[in-house]
Amino acid sequence: MTQHATSVAGDHVGFDRYGQGPAVVFVAGAGPDRATDPVTTRTAELVAEQGFTTVVYDRLGRGDSPAEGVLDLGREISALGAVIDVAGLPAVLVGHSSGCAIALAAADAEQPVAGLLLWEAPLAGNLADVEEWIGEFERRLDAEDFLGATEQYMKDMPPQWLAQLKASPDVEMLARTSVSKRADGQALVRATELLETGALRELAVPVLATYGSETFPEMPVAAARIAETATRGSVEEVAGAQHSWDPEAMADRIVRFARDEL
Repeated sequence: MTQHATSVAGDHVGFDRYGQGPAVVFVAGAGPDRATDPVTTRTAELVAEQGFTTVVYDRLGRGDSPAEGVLDLGREISALGAVIDVAGLPAVLVGHSSGCAIALAAADAEQPVAGLLLWEAPLAGNLADVEEWIGEFERRLDAEDFLGATEQYMKDMPPQWLAQLKASPDVEMLARTSVSKRADGQALVRATELLETGALRELAVPVLATYGSETFPEMPVAAARIAETATRGSVEEVAGAQHSWDPEAMADRIVRFARDEL
């Protein structure tokens, strides 16, 4: 059953909680909500069976976390902080895709984080290019050109993903969800800055950067970059394909990581 937490910014965040024990919180990337992401839900259930409290929440502006106005990184970190509070302190954060950048930004903002397990963080680019990309995305978003903003956000993704979205009869509604991606873009800028300047070395918590056994060429590169820059960084391949992990394999790796850190 959906539960809700309220952030210090006043946003109401919908989440599902499983199990009892030390806390593991899943941070989604730019696309899914709980209703459209059975892989994360199944993974959370498997981890909970091993003696953990796991939480899967809807990012702001999605699913059971409706939100108005500018959904920037500050509000997203505040929402994540509220979820960590209900999960239990401190928490291991499991980030997926751009959710990895949000997890990194939250840890950098001194949220009570015990460790970061990151899956296929899209952080292989340089800061100038990432800033240019998100700047144009936000320009289109602020002009309420939601389809244009979506195209900009997805411009370096496999072209069939955008083609599939445009072919949907719900394309206009789907494009409006770009309002929830502002935090992803800003987090990717912040995370890239942490990597490029070396400031990530100041992060005391362990960071495990993972990528799938079948993946895009830049994902192992980004994982290695994170592991090399973080003071307590490591990198590992985990079973998965098409930017999605295998629930059983990922649950096993999360459990081993969390038991070491919680």
